[in-house]
Amino acid sequence: MDQNRRNFIKKSSLAAMGTGAAFLFPMELLAAIRKKVGPNDRINVGLIGCNGMGFSDLRSMLKMSEVSVIALCDIDDSVLAKRTEDLAKANIKKPTWYKDYRKLLENKDIDVVIIGTPDHWHCLLLTDALQAGKDAYCEKPIANSVQECNIMLNAVQASDRMVQIGQWQRSQPHFADAIDFVRTGKLGEIRLSKAWAYQGWMKSVPVLPDAPVPEGVDYEMWLGPAPKRPFNPNRFHFNFRWFWDYAGGLMTDWGVHLLDYSLYGMEAGTPNSVMALGGNFAYPNDAAETPDTLQTVYEYDGFSILWEHATGISNGNYGRDHGISFIGNNGTLVLDRNGWEVIAEEEFKGWGKTPGKRMEDVPLQKSEGSGLDLHTTNFIEAVKSRDASHLNAPIKVGYDAALVAHLGNVAYKTGERIYWDAAAGQFKESDANALLQAHYHNGWKLPVKQKISGRG
Repeated sequence: MDQNRRNFIKKSSLAAMGTGAAFLFPMELLAAIRKKVGPNDRINVGLIGCNGMGFSDLRSMLKMSEVSVIALCDIDDSVLAKRTEDLAKANIKKPTWYKDYRKLLENKDIDVVIIGTPDHWHCLLLTDALQAGKDAYCEKPIANSVQECNIMLNAVQASDRMVQIGQWQRSQPHFADAIDFVRTGKLGEIRLSKAWAYQGWMKSVPVLPDAPVPEGVDYEMWLGPAPKRPFNPNRFHFNFRWFWDYAGGLMTDWGVHLLDYSLYGMEAGTPNSVMALGGNFAYPNDAAETPDTLQTVYEYDGFSILWEHATGISNGNYGRDHGISFIGNNGTLVLDRNGWEVIAEEEFKGWGKTPGKRMEDVPLQKSEGSGLDLHTTNFIEAVKSRDASHLNAPIKVGYDAALVAHLGNVAYKTGERIYWDAAAGQFKESDANALLQAHYHNGWKLPVKQKISGRG
């Protein structure tokens, strides 16, 4: 990140609240923050997928008075009702409700859409939003397959729309400062970068029988292009992440956030090879399909990147439940959402002698500002300026992180060390390549030939 952008982020953060503020910010306080804005200055937003991060993204954007929410789309009436009630606490009148996102995209008054649905919907939603001339803030990971990632990258690059991916750490000042330090060379030759997520709060997903579709839920629309299955509570709100039909587990949930910074710090692209080992070791008899324990090694020229995740335990590397580290010959930089520090490497001077240090320790540099608020502000500023070069997490950032995460999942599924052919954009092993493809069902079509048009 260049010096001017880093200074802008740091300066902007002085007015922001703590890192978690955007996620916990009381709706009642929005009424006091928001000021009246004329119709010509409003940016009208429609939210698609209102139950989780999508609503957190909207709440963050609504801290900007020029942002107005005029539409909510969700397949669950109870979620639409709950979010409308939440907005009423901020004196925001009821938006128009939709259950079919295509109807929302037909609304000419909507300038921006937020895509907060499960991963298996992202590709269709984003490409259709671009076709409708909307700018988009799309949650991570960008897609549920490498083929979809490629389609989305090409569609955005062919469009004049502003697209920000929800990897909000790209707007967090202390993350930028940490990468600046990595690039000073003070750590010495970096031979390994680790990224990890140890999620102690995650318990077993108990096996549950199929059940009737809840009242007010359009389950066929929720499934969309995913395989047709009877309704099961485990495969619905939130827990969809642990089933391959809809998502890629912790690898693509937390992995895209954290591997993104390993890639960014090491200025790394795709690996030469990947191998992964893991399984459902914490909860071997539960309903989840994706592994609750995983170690993935990415081989590059001169260094490796290691991903680790585990559920049910929190004591990860360096006593942190999540983070990224850069392990150099002189010291190790450790980075997480709370801050970053440098642990100097000791210089051995003989048995019984006091070791020296190869560099100075750097004490914890604490986080400042709300990364999500800074990220949504960065997006809205790009919407107003029509300059995509100012986006902190454009489609290519989301693409690079999602691609590497998906490659790790492919390696896990094959159980082999597999080799990537960067020139061909595929593995050298045909069985691994088959796992890169998307498979659409229920009459939905992969948007491979869709023409993307801009809007003036």
